[in-house]
Amino acid sequence: MPAYMVLDIEVTDADTYAKYKEAGPPTVAAYGGRYLARGGSVETLEGSWLPSRLVILEFPTVELGRAWWASAEYGPAKALRQASTRTEMLLVDGVSTAPR
Repeated sequence: MPAYMVLDIEVTDADTYAKYKEAGPPTVAAYGGRYLARGGSVETLEGSWLPSRLVILEFPTVELGRAWWASAEYGPAKALRQASTRTEMLLVDGVSTAPR
């Protein structure tokens, strides 16, 4: 079953965040992941949530999403992101696409 990682990122240190973007998390594909949204414009249709920078990643499973987040390969880039942002991050099960 697919899984989705949803991040709301507020950049607090633009210089360090630029280093994060340069380093990038190149290992996403190695864990079967792909970006579905990455900082595009956001329109609030209901409620008051207005993310600063919304990122959505898709992984084949929750386990692969968690493994990517905890991986040694992502560690240096993650440290830069954590040092330069306030981040809210969720990992959620997707809906099975298998026929019923």
